[in-house]
Amino acid sequence: MSIRHPQINLSRRSLFKFGAGAIGTGVLTAGLGSNLLAPEKASAEDNNITPDKALQELLDGNERFANKKRRNPHQTYSRLVEVAKGQKPFASILSCADSRVPSEIVFDQGLGDLFVCRVAGNIATREEIGSLEFGSLVLGSKVIIVVGHERCGAVDATIKGAQVPGQIGSLLEAIRPSVESTKEQSGDKVENACKANILSQIKKLKSSSVLSKLIDEEKLIIVGGYYDLDTGRISRVD
Repeated sequence: MSIRHPQINLSRRSLFKFGAGAIGTGVLTAGLGSNLLAPEKASAEDNNITPDKALQELLDGNERFANKKRRNPHQTYSRLVEVAKGQKPFASILSCADSRVPSEIVFDQGLGDLFVCRVAGNIATREEIGSLEFGSLVLGSKVIIVVGHERCGAVDATIKGAQVPGQIGSLLEAIRPSVESTKEQSGDKVENACKANILSQIKKLKSSSVLSKLIDEEKLIIVGGYYDLDTGRISRVD
């Protein structure tokens, strides 16, 4: 992300004038968005689309990818120069870090189009939530899609109760509630848990005061997607 650093003169007295209640989306947008972090126009479209249209753009891109009809938009050198001045991604992605699910490719998008957070198991940690709040509130992303995928190794390891070293266990702990919630379901255990995990992470994102306000104002939607490794197709999970 591109962050500008203009001079900011805020005294202790002026900060107190805001009061605790002023630290909300309005102040963040007016203060951070327009003064500290506001990007210059980064795209010809200037992000003037509705959340529903933003989602449809993602789904259309995936349809092109799955049907081997990629357009590879916004991947030229001129686009690189354009977005170097600032970014206005129209969509944000919370996806698994799996190397087989690169967002810009599977959604057929390019430079400056997507604000992407990737973590094993596509879990909404505090840091991921904060990043997505930034992407929506400050950068203007209109849709967040949580993308899980077929045969997810993190979910499979959680189901099997794998003993893992280092910090890997923290990922499995975050996924465990979704595994527990699907124990009695019939069908593929990993797929069931993957989809439950997608819904669980959506719920966490919607508990964010920043994101929920944007949803209430009809400036944002949050949905789920399940990626088929064999076909490249993403199906909705809601």
